[in-house]
Amino acid sequence: MSNKRPQERVFIVGVGCTAFIKPRGTRTTNDMGLEAATKALLDAGITYDEVEHAYVGYVYGDSTCGQAALYNLGLTGIPITNVNNNCSTGSTALFNAANLVRAGAADCALALGFERMRPGSLGTIWNDRPPPGLALGAANLRAEKRLGTNKGPNAPRMFSNAAQEYFVRYGGGPGHLAKIAAKNHKHSVVNPYSQFRDGWSEKQVAEAPQITNQLTKFMCSPTSDGAACNIVASEAFVHSHGLENQAIEIVAQALATDTPDAFTGDDAMAVVGYGMTKRAADAVFNQAGASRDDVGVIELHDCFAANELVMYPALGLCEMEDALKMVEDGDNTYGGKYVVNPSGGLEAKGHPLGATGLGMHFYITMQLRNWAGPLQAPGLFDTLDKRGKYGLVHNVGLGGAVVVSLLRRPGFYKEGGVDGRDRVGYNHAHVCKPVTRADIDKVKAKTYSEHVLEFAKL
Repeated sequence: MSNKRPQERVFIVGVGCTAFIKPRGTRTTNDMGLEAATKALLDAGITYDEVEHAYVGYVYGDSTCGQAALYNLGLTGIPITNVNNNCSTGSTALFNAANLVRAGAADCALALGFERMRPGSLGTIWNDRPPPGLALGAANLRAEKRLGTNKGPNAPRMFSNAAQEYFVRYGGGPGHLAKIAAKNHKHSVVNPYSQFRDGWSEKQVAEAPQITNQLTKFMCSPTSDGAACNIVASEAFVHSHGLENQAIEIVAQALATDTPDAFTGDDAMAVVGYGMTKRAADAVFNQAGASRDDVGVIELHDCFAANELVMYPALGLCEMEDALKMVEDGDNTYGGKYVVNPSGGLEAKGHPLGATGLGMHFYITMQLRNWAGPLQAPGLFDTLDKRGKYGLVHNVGLGGAVVVSLLRRPGFYKEGGVDGRDRVGYNHAHVCKPVTRADIDKVKAKTYSEHVLEFAKL
C-alpha cells in the first residue's frame, strides 16, 4: 500500500484458531469458522455488533461460504467479502481488512479463513477448463531441463526444483532440508493446535517415503481442515475498549504478485515466489524503517522444507549464499538469531489453505503478547525499547501472491488487568478447546437467527 498519504495505525485486537486436523470431513467450514471467530471476539471482548466489515478466505468452497459461517454470529447486514488467493488467502483477507482501517473507512474489521480439504495432493476441482497455473507450470518444466528431471505431484515438485536450484549454485542437499523439517516437527510437539506432534528426528525425516528427488513425506505440509480469525482495529478503538494490554500493531504490510522473472524458467526459486517475497519483505522493512536484526520471531511459509530454505535470503534474514549456514548454525530455532516457525510451521502444524495465513498471525500475535507459554520465543523483550522485537509473517500463494507482515507490541502496551485469557477462560495461545453455546451467546449480535444457529455443531 502506498505511503503517499497519512494512514491510520492498525492493531490486531482479537485472535482465534481451531485445531488443524486431518481432512476427514468431520467438521464443516461453518462450524470451524464459528469456533475461530467466537474465540477472536471473546479475546477482543467485543460482540459481532462492533464488526463493521468482514473478509472471509477459502480456496475450496462454494459461493458465499463466508456469509454462511458468519451468519451464525449475527445478521447485522455488514459487508462480507469472500477472498481466494491460493495459499496466501488468509493473509490476503487480513490485508484487505487492515487496509479499511488504514484508510479510516472502519474502526473494526474481521478477517476469517477456513478450509475443508480432500486427502492427498492438491489438485483442481475444475476439470472442464484449463488451470490458471499453466504458464507457471511451463516455467517449472523449463527449469527442470537445466536441473534434471524430477518426479512427484506438481506442487512439491516445483518447490523441490527451487531447492535444487539453490543446491546447484551454493551447495548443500536434502540433508539440510531434513534438518529444517526436523526443527519444525520438534517445535510442534508442544503445540496443541498442530496436526502432527510426533517430533520426528532428522533421520526419521530423511528416511520417510520419497515424494520428489529432494523431498520426503515429512518435509511436506499435510492437507488439513481448520479455521483462524483475526480482528483488526484502529488506535481509537483500542483505547476506547481498554485493549492496550493485548493490542499488537501491524506496523507494515505488503502484498506482492509475480513479475516476468517467474515465467522464464531461468530460476526455479523465482517460480515459487522468491521475487514476490523479496519485494514484499523489502517494502515492509522500508515502511517500518526497521532492520532484519530487529526481528526475533517468524512464521514463514514452509509448505515444503525447500521453501523455508530459499525464503531465508528472500526475506533478507541472511545473504543468498548463507542460507545453509543459517540452518547448520541453528539460527532458525530457539537459542539462535531467529526462532522460525515456533508453531511447528505448515509442515507439522498443517496447511488448511484459507486459514493458514491467519493462523500465522495468530501465533505471532501471541508471541508478541508474551502469552505463548512453551512455544514462546525467548528474548523478544530484552531490549532497550519496551516495544521489544518485531514478529514477521510470510505467506505464499503460487499463481501468485505473497503477503508479508511486520508486527510489534506498541509503545502504549501495558501489562495487567482483564485480557483475552480471562474472557476466553484459558490461555488460548497454547491451550486448544472447543467453544460452547454459552461462548457464542457472549459474542453474538443482537440481531441473530436461531434458525441459522440450529445447524451449528459445536
